[in-house]
Amino acid sequence: MTNISKPIIFFGTEDFSLTALRGLVKAGYTIAGVVTKPDSKRGRNQKLTPPAIKLFALEHTIPVWQPTQLSAITSDIKSLGDVAGVLVSYGKIIPQSVIDLFSPGIINVHPSLLPLYRGPSPIESAIENGDQQTGISIMQLSAGMDAGPVFAQTIHPLSGTETRTDLYRTLAAAGTTTLLAVLPAILDGSLQPAPQDDTAATYSHLLDKKDGWLQPQTLTAAQAERLVRAHQGFPKTKMNVLGHDIIITKAHLSTESKTPLDIVCQDGVSLLVDELIAPSGRHMNAQAFLNGYTTG
Repeated sequence: MTNISKPIIFFGTEDFSLTALRGLVKAGYTIAGVVTKPDSKRGRNQKLTPPAIKLFALEHTIPVWQPTQLSAITSDIKSLGDVAGVLVSYGKIIPQSVIDLFSPGIINVHPSLLPLYRGPSPIESAIENGDQQTGISIMQLSAGMDAGPVFAQTIHPLSGTETRTDLYRTLAAAGTTTLLAVLPAILDGSLQPAPQDDTAATYSHLLDKKDGWLQPQTLTAAQAERLVRAHQGFPKTKMNVLGHDIIITKAHLSTESKTPLDIVCQDGVSLLVDELIAPSGRHMNAQAFLNGYTTG
């Protein structure tokens, strides 16, 4: 299938981006280039590792740019003539001077129902706050953080059991479906964006490793359980239990507390740990941890 009105330069770095790029390629769009972050050191050995999206682009003979400063590729973009820009989870601020190189600007896929949760962690915020729904916004990028006008939105109901990993995967697919549905109309100008209500805007923050340490004395048990799901993978939910630092991967609420892994929270309700990563790095259930790490 060929679905081309103009070539696209795609900005993206995370796995969330890869889903959208795959969808565009499969739909027949011409990707004139992929802009992604430079390779980064990862893992215990700090090996220099390329983003997965770079590997996909190279496999499909798509040019890849990894500038530390976007000004370094301005002339390359201009040399391509009339191109569209699509951005999905790139991870860097795009200056207006770069946005202006594209027509109609740069189209962004954002995983929230804007103006809710502008910023870098909308998926985690929706889980953490116990929201009943979230969704996808297809918007026109602006210099202000996620403040541009919106072309289309798709609502996704939440069950209250989703983990960060689950919801990233679900919204990556939903974002790609929504983007492909409206992109032709955006590119031919028949779909125009509507401005956001800035007075209703809320913001998410950049998560840090320190955000993973659970403080049960400041949280209700329900809030703590939501954090376990919202922080799965990163920054992870950590506690010191029986003198050991553990990572909680699954938990539930109870009015009773019977073991050292039953954490009494601010409201007197307990967070019962079901599954965890032990100091050894092994994934295990609560009983296995108690059997192996309880002394006396």
